[in-house]
Amino acid sequence: MNILLFAQLRDYYGASSAEYSDDELPLTVEELRRSLASRGSDEFREALLAPNVFCAVNQKVVDLDHTVRVGDEVGFFPPMTGG
Repeated sequence: MNILLFAQLRDYYGASSAEYSDDELPLTVEELRRSLASRGSDEFREALLAPNVFCAVNQKVVDLDHTVRVGDEVGFFPPMTGG
């Protein structure tokens, strides 16, 4: 599975995506987020686990208890401002 990372999450991780083994699925978004956080720097871990980070699965924003399955596209987004 390919996990997309945006904005500061991408910067802290050092890449715009992360690979995750389909063998470990299904997982909830929260389980996936915690597992992915353990693979990065302290800044990445802190940013990814922040309570205001949101996740989209197949381009739809989901709750942390949503189950991620094989073939899903997952993206993590930090809060952003715009204007």
